[in-house]
Amino acid sequence: MDISVIVPLLNERESLPELRERIAAVMKEHAWSYEILFIDDGSTDGSWECIRELSAADACVKGVRFRRNYGKSAALYCGFERAQGDIVVTMDADLQDDPAEIPAMRRMIVEDGLDLVSGWKKQRKDNALTKNLPSKLYNATARRVTGIKLHDMNCGLKAYRREVVKSVEVYGEMHRYIPYLAKNAGFGKIGEKEVHHEKRKYGKSKFGLERFVNGFLDLQSLWFLSTFGKRPMHFFGTTGLVMFLAGFVMTVWIIAAKLVHQAQGLKFRAVTDQPLFYLALLAVILGVLLFLAGLLGEMIARSAPERNTYNIKEEL
Repeated sequence: MDISVIVPLLNERESLPELRERIAAVMKEHAWSYEILFIDDGSTDGSWECIRELSAADACVKGVRFRRNYGKSAALYCGFERAQGDIVVTMDADLQDDPAEIPAMRRMIVEDGLDLVSGWKKQRKDNALTKNLPSKLYNATARRVTGIKLHDMNCGLKAYRREVVKSVEVYGEMHRYIPYLAKNAGFGKIGEKEVHHEKRKYGKSKFGLERFVNGFLDLQSLWFLSTFGKRPMHFFGTTGLVMFLAGFVMTVWIIAAKLVHQAQGLKFRAVTDQPLFYLALLAVILGVLLFLAGLLGEMIARSAPERNTYNIKEEL
């Protein structure tokens, strides 16, 4: 199969028929074999019934329905597991992503040898104050932390080589950072294409300003996990060792200074009367605790259970 198009959705019934028609028109124009995977993430507006009708009329349309809302990451991961195409495309269901961009993105993978192509909504049709400005700040931070020079890390329109989606695990809220996950998995040929962004035609956005706050927190978590996730002792153990040594040296110095002054008959303060002594003890204790935290982290990392959970109600 040439292309798999994965569309995670939540309450987008009005958009689905038009989106299917536009995707099908592009695929037929280029004579590509394809499948459209609609992943219904707990919709309550009749989206599943619409998907069922589309699937009955078109064998290329497939659907998965979750019993409740698990989030976009779970929906994408479910789609990645089922995708059969050599090229896998992800796009949002709100008609703001244009399927006409797919041929150029596919060419960048097939002919230019890229592993992943991310869309860049340079001319956004969103509210400048609530989305554009926070998005620019968020993406600037993401570029600095990840080292990937993408203008729009969170763009839903992306194209992947099949090996990429089969090699990354998307969980929690990490769908925003799939390029970074791909890079960490060894797929470093990441490109970007400026794409047309359309205004939302039906309904309203499912994401608010809180997604930018969550995005920054997720970015820090992802950076930490990618850097120390397999070796937490390198972070906690090193920090704990430094604190323990600092506290130990301060304690020895305080005691030694007291003994020297006492031996020379000079005036001295009792060790327990010095605030620095208690700070030194605190540093020693925290150092030991951090070291133990690193040890426990190593044990947990070696026996971590599966992190992706979703409960499918129906599949077509």
